[in-house]
Amino acid sequence: MVNKPETIYTIDMIIQKILDEEKQYDLSKIISSYEFAAKAHANQFRSSGEPYITHPLAVAYILLEFGMDTDTVCAALLHDVVEDTDVTLDEIKKLFGQDVAMLVDGVTKLGKIPLFTKEEQQAENVRKILLAMSQDIRVIIIKLCDRLHNMRTLCYRPAAKQRNTALETMNIYAPIAHRLGMKTLKDEIEDLAFRYLDPYAYSEIEKMLQIRSDKREAFIESIKKQISERFLEAGFEKVPQIEGRVKSVYGIYKKAFMQGKDFDEIYDKYAVRIIVDTVFECYNALGIIHDMFRPIPNRFKDYIATPKANMYQSLHTTVIGREGIPFEVQIRTWDMHHTAEYGIAAHWKYKEGISGKDKLEGRLAWIRQIIEAQQETDDVEEIVRTIKSDLSPEDIFAFTPKGDMITLPVGATIIDFAYAIHTEVGNKMKGAKVDGKLVSLDYQLTTGEIVEILTSSDPNHGPNRAWLDICKTNEAKSKIRSWFKKERREENIAQGKAELEKEFKRNFIRIPEEELSSFLADDMKRHNCSKIEDFYAAIGYGGVILSRMMQRLKDKYQKYYAEPENAEQKNQNAVRKSSSGVIVEGQSNIIVKFAQCCNPLPGDDIVGFITKGHGVSVHKKDCPTYVNAMKNGTEPERWINVRWANSTSNAPTFRVTLDIVAKENILIIADITKLMAELHIPLTNISVNMLKNGNANVFATINTAGVSQLNNIIARIKKLPDVLSVDRSVKQ
Repeated sequence: MVNKPETIYTIDMIIQKILDEEKQYDLSKIISSYEFAAKAHANQFRSSGEPYITHPLAVAYILLEFGMDTDTVCAALLHDVVEDTDVTLDEIKKLFGQDVAMLVDGVTKLGKIPLFTKEEQQAENVRKILLAMSQDIRVIIIKLCDRLHNMRTLCYRPAAKQRNTALETMNIYAPIAHRLGMKTLKDEIEDLAFRYLDPYAYSEIEKMLQIRSDKREAFIESIKKQISERFLEAGFEKVPQIEGRVKSVYGIYKKAFMQGKDFDEIYDKYAVRIIVDTVFECYNALGIIHDMFRPIPNRFKDYIATPKANMYQSLHTTVIGREGIPFEVQIRTWDMHHTAEYGIAAHWKYKEGISGKDKLEGRLAWIRQIIEAQQETDDVEEIVRTIKSDLSPEDIFAFTPKGDMITLPVGATIIDFAYAIHTEVGNKMKGAKVDGKLVSLDYQLTTGEIVEILTSSDPNHGPNRAWLDICKTNEAKSKIRSWFKKERREENIAQGKAELEKEFKRNFIRIPEEELSSFLADDMKRHNCSKIEDFYAAIGYGGVILSRMMQRLKDKYQKYYAEPENAEQKNQNAVRKSSSGVIVEGQSNIIVKFAQCCNPLPGDDIVGFITKGHGVSVHKKDCPTYVNAMKNGTEPERWINVRWANSTSNAPTFRVTLDIVAKENILIIADITKLMAELHIPLTNISVNMLKNGNANVFATINTAGVSQLNNIIARIKKLPDVLSVDRSVKQ
């Protein structure tokens, strides 16, 4: 993997950057912060071999590019001294003030605390950052710039660390950057993370862009020239600023590989941005663009009238020019442009200090919602799941009958809409109408729909537990759990006790009743439960997720209650990671095999079935066998949680058969064989049958590392001459 040379930042570069800025900075305070940090980190070095102080300097420089204030730059220079040296927060506060100390504390990871897993440690650190940023948004801006520089220099870290950091960046920091409107930073950290998560696909897209680079630049310049000339003819007092851009590598990946589109089918991979002075000129410019080029139907979006949740505003339209190449046009004012590029940081770059702080309150409400959702479940990892789902880059906009707009993530249901209006509306909901028609509660909303929530007048009416599996947002789930927590305690206790007994029975755990509280003491304390009944109730309303703790409880049971084992046996009875690359949770010494009815691959959502005498059979979660079993309630106790093991350098490959239909072509087998050789994909079998309509049906069996690689392969085969379709087959 080729890496760009790393820029080594110095204090002189920081000083020059400050002198070049129009804003006023306290230069002496910044230099003092640097000198203090340089002394604290004096004997520390980065993985690249550079002195450690180059990292805080880099973060400070990036923050200056975002126009952040003096205290933020000082905090960036000092952000690792408390975590990595003997310096205390009290020293920081005494030397540099309360604000700097608060910012440093906000980005400092938690020390050693009694948590069970790395996931919980990660979630607690994220929770601390969110709590700090709810008080001062500059905390997360520092953290995002810190993560950006770490991603730029990730090539010096071990492979396992690269993947873990990239995954955390994609799942946590990119969604937060999106919600804060920091598009340039989000795009860069997504591209850098994608580079380590799927280097094959990243390389393929980079090659496609390089091959087309000359034509692309010529095309964009041509479009810019045409628009400039037309705006002069239209009588604009001055020609607007016109910029061209190409979609990010990860943005192309999401369209091309995840949605199965060909590179040439991505309409917005080329874009032209027009920046004008007023909103009136935005709509005037839109009319000119639609007069110049042919607009593509259903590709116009007015984010000025209906801004995104992160306050992004622009007009988007996709058009086709004389060259026959579709491209997107974005039209916005300068204020909109500053917000689009810098997001929340624009309040520091283009406004006086943080005088606009009160205006930010509405934009930051989602932070409080995430924290509240986690507190309702007593599950710290809920924060990470909420960020991944609720801060989706794609939003939909639905409306109440009175015209109030409700913003929700893609896939949100009627239940999510009701709870987004108000907690009581959700709790009292009995049905809903969309555009005047009754719909089911699992109906997924789309942009522009008008939703009327029907409520019950019965004072005892409340939500259904099944809603937890239907709704999409963690805000709705949190409010549903809260209702059951307050209104149905006895019912929760009974259900929680039954669920715990069921899981214990399934995992062969037998604890005497009088010792149960002692056995569960650690988990009860972690979930703030003083009595066993409180713990049962938390399970009942969904605040405690048993599946997340069963392996730990089983290990504890084996240690204190099961028959003594020698060290070798104990090692064998740990969570089993089979040679197939699947981890079976809650069972030990299990043979794993893959169900032939669906042939799961890494990347598929999977579930296990305990067979009689043949170990665990792994199925895809959308496999008809599993779907029908759940629908009919067939032996539910035999279905267990399994997951793919983290990929390693010696991870296994999986056999999969592709069902390819092509026009009759004597060279089709040769083309497929040649392509597999180019991609370094083992081809174990290939056969062809002639269909009655004259087409050829080719079955090609290959070895692949998982779904992501398979999707790339399928996309490449579809580009072969005369290929009509490519599907994943259950035939082996």
